[in-house]
Amino acid sequence: MASNMKAVKLRIRSVQSTMQITKAMELVASSKLRRARDRAIACRPYFEELHDTLVDIANGNTDFTSGYVRESANPKTCYIVIGGDRGLAGGYNSGVIRCFEAASEGKECAVLPIGKKIVEYAVRKVPDCVTDEFNQIAHIGVSDCFSIANIICRDFKEGRYGHVELCYTTFVSMLTQRPESFPILPLMDLAADTGEDSIRRIRDLILYEPSASEVFDAIVPEYLAGLIYGAVCDSVASELAARRNAMDAATKNAGEMIEKLNLYYNRARQASITQEITEIVAGAEGL
Repeated sequence: MASNMKAVKLRIRSVQSTMQITKAMELVASSKLRRARDRAIACRPYFEELHDTLVDIANGNTDFTSGYVRESANPKTCYIVIGGDRGLAGGYNSGVIRCFEAASEGKECAVLPIGKKIVEYAVRKVPDCVTDEFNQIAHIGVSDCFSIANIICRDFKEGRYGHVELCYTTFVSMLTQRPESFPILPLMDLAADTGEDSIRRIRDLILYEPSASEVFDAIVPEYLAGLIYGAVCDSVASELAARRNAMDAATKNAGEMIEKLNLYYNRARQASITQEITEIVAGAEGL
């Protein structure tokens, strides 16, 4: 009985130590999440302005042509998959991997992974990995997003693949993060007619120097870089929110486990005391 009580006491101390770690990780994630969420919100106007400019050029010029808006004969798709650098974030990394696998099922594809966990997955599972250079999402900045956009635009214009999709986790709220995948190249939807609004823009032509196509082709890498940077910010915020939720759940589970172990310890201690009293009484009666 004494050895059993000692094991329970050691188990309680072990769970208490784990609970302190999970609580600290929850607080760190909460602190970082606030900054990451603000950064994700702050970068959205930049992307929206570039998007509006591309729409204006594509719909406002009758002689507009660009390699970025023509459908390619190459069926191969390149996926930019964004994940995390570490675990202990619930189903965050597995969720974005499942999203990629569902989107790429039955397709010939290449992957440009961002984040350590996704790089490890791509190197192990995907035959065509564009690059493993961006394996630390925590260190990804605007310049890195421009490098990624230039790589994608170069390979797309060279015909290595005919479609590009972005797969990442959208930050919806503190409790909800949603993996999604959507196409970003070619930009055929930008050149589509939009009814009366399109007619109004065509009548109100804007002269671009040296040409609309060259201006469009110069803006597309900027647009993609802004899109990728926004996705990185959303992914970082989603990872921190998922880690905070996971550590909060782990802390609560540890607290419940400690309560159960304390109850078991107290019962074992009471049983031990009762047994000792019974032995003393029986010995006194024998005398």
